[in-house]
Amino acid sequence: MQISIDEHSGFCFGVTRAIKAAESELANGPLYCLGDIVHNGQEVSRLEMKGLATIDYDDLRTLPSHSRVLLRAHGEPPSTYWIAQQRGIEIIDATCPVVKKLQDRIRACYEAHKNDEAQPPQIVIYGQPGHAEVIGLQGQTNNTAIVIESPAQIDRLDFTRPIYLFSQTTKSVEGFNALVEAIQLQISNCKFQVALEAHDTICRNVANRVAELQDFARANDIVLFVGGKKSSNARVLYKNCVEVNPNTFFVSSPDEVEKVFQSEGRSFSEAVLQRSGLSGEAGLKVGICGATSTPLWLMQKVRDKLSLIP
Repeated sequence: MQISIDEHSGFCFGVTRAIKAAESELANGPLYCLGDIVHNGQEVSRLEMKGLATIDYDDLRTLPSHSRVLLRAHGEPPSTYWIAQQRGIEIIDATCPVVKKLQDRIRACYEAHKNDEAQPPQIVIYGQPGHAEVIGLQGQTNNTAIVIESPAQIDRLDFTRPIYLFSQTTKSVEGFNALVEAIQLQISNCKFQVALEAHDTICRNVANRVAELQDFARANDIVLFVGGKKSSNARVLYKNCVEVNPNTFFVSSPDEVEKVFQSEGRSFSEAVLQRSGLSGEAGLKVGICGATSTPLWLMQKVRDKLSLIP
């Protein structure tokens, strides 16, 4: 087997920045993180071994004053900062700058239009309900923003009121454009002249990975996609790989590599060939890639595990 790791996979800028902040601050004493610092259990465990303690919102309300709490790249609603201030908690803010800019834009839009009684505005977020970033974005509107995931949900909008559309930074450009088209079509069928302001706020560093990842998947016979089970980004990028290479398999750790193929007495290479329907005559090319929440060291461990299997 020829094994390669996708050079474009791994942590995005925002996650890398948050990880570095955590490692730097751990040198100064006890540190808490509000929620998993990244949606990858292996990386969370690595940092917990260094002393990072993961907490939830209930814990935040009971921490002693002067505790230090890191806010991860996903960002937080204003209420989190208020709680920390009331309790005398020091915040280390590792919110991704792209997310922070989006929060500011949504809050500015909300403040500019919240008193428009004649035509109350609707701030709409194209995103995953309950996602950490989306919770932070909704908080900028006093939790009045409407979150929708697809054109099928536009019936939740009131087409007699202005619509201000934004996007979670990690959603797909294609999905956003499809949503805009669906809203525009619905508006064209309405009696009322409804204003639509569509703001494409998708992070291009993440969005561009789809094309790069699919090129990598096409170039390999077998693809092992490494990602955390909690990561929505991992699920999306994994599907993107499968679209162009059906012989793509999801693993979360090196221990799962052999289980993917269930060799049943055959050598691993034979099991891979049997599962994939490939001949292997020209040498099997196996590619390893991952999500924006997948650390490089984990992909390297998967590679090392794969190279040791007979």
